[in-house]
Amino acid sequence: MTSCFNGSAGWPEPVVRVQAVSDTCGDTIPERYVKPLSERPSLSPAAADAAGDGPNIPVVDLSMPDADATSEAVAAACREWGFFQAVNHGVRPELLRSARAAWRGFFRQPAEVRERYANSPATYEGYGSRLGTAKGGPLDWGDYYFLHLLPPSLKSHDKWPSLPASLRETTEEYGEEVVQLCRRVMRLLSTGLGLEAGRLQAAFGGEGGEGACMRVNFYPRCPQPELTLGVAAHSDPGGMTMLLVDDHVRGLQVRSPGDGKWITVDPVPDAFIVNIGDQIQVLSNAAYKSVEHRVSVSAAEDRLSMAFFYNPRSDLPIAPMPELVAPGRPALYPEMTFDEYRVFIRQRGLAGKAQLQSLQAKAAAAAAPADDPAAGGSPSSS
Repeated sequence: MTSCFNGSAGWPEPVVRVQAVSDTCGDTIPERYVKPLSERPSLSPAAADAAGDGPNIPVVDLSMPDADATSEAVAAACREWGFFQAVNHGVRPELLRSARAAWRGFFRQPAEVRERYANSPATYEGYGSRLGTAKGGPLDWGDYYFLHLLPPSLKSHDKWPSLPASLRETTEEYGEEVVQLCRRVMRLLSTGLGLEAGRLQAAFGGEGGEGACMRVNFYPRCPQPELTLGVAAHSDPGGMTMLLVDDHVRGLQVRSPGDGKWITVDPVPDAFIVNIGDQIQVLSNAAYKSVEHRVSVSAAEDRLSMAFFYNPRSDLPIAPMPELVAPGRPALYPEMTFDEYRVFIRQRGLAGKAQLQSLQAKAAAAAAPADDPAAGGSPSSS
């Protein structure tokens, strides 16, 4: 049973590894993984694995010589979609492939090796299979490995897998290059708002003051992919995400800004899928959108993705930047640190955009006149 369960890491119930479930469940997945009808993947299992001919998120070439044109393309994608695929981004293709290969090597290790790194709700760092801490909560069809890269005080190579032998060095090199790419995109996002190039980075705590972490996702084959999800619908709680996916197995679904339908992203080889997180939506006063997305799984193949999260300093107050607030455009969100914000996620797990919508409702209530019934008060409350 030790290959399937980890019951001693502070979780409210034994944690079942989805790799073990996939190997033993036969043709039927356990009920805990079955999503409500309204949340199930919008594509049939066959369609989800086929090449798509429908709409796709924008593709932006980051090697364009015109910096203004690049900034405009990035800003337009993030205003409308909240997503884009970055090509010619400067991170070496051979490093992308080495990083994917190293992490595939970890998930191919024997269960007893993987379990040495079992995580807990305290930091989530390590090998895991669930997010929310509520007992009996919904489960997704995926395992993961979560680790910290910035600030340096949180990074500990001893918490990173030692097998395969190349993993630690490759992950370190990969992290350094992706941080540089994130800083570059932050400058493009800032100028796209009409601000100084370093303004958004300063709101994150400046270069060297930001946070960065990575979640490597492993989605085993699933006999009933039409009933479950690898990751439930959510917007990313942090600042910005650089996602490296399998070139040959599709799975990421993004909610279309036009009709709200789910589209399955057709990944460009060696591209990063970049998306806005809740913290940049707050800082930009909703000029940039953090958009709901989710992950479908495959009956035919395992799938691995690497999500690199670039975040503000965790104890720094985050609120709409003053330059983006005006009499006709009030601040849509109250001030809150990232530490305070992610408590919600750690308690409930992924829940669409519920936290951001809750903050917006609080800001609206606080801004309403005292005698407005919608504000929840009364004229005599003073």
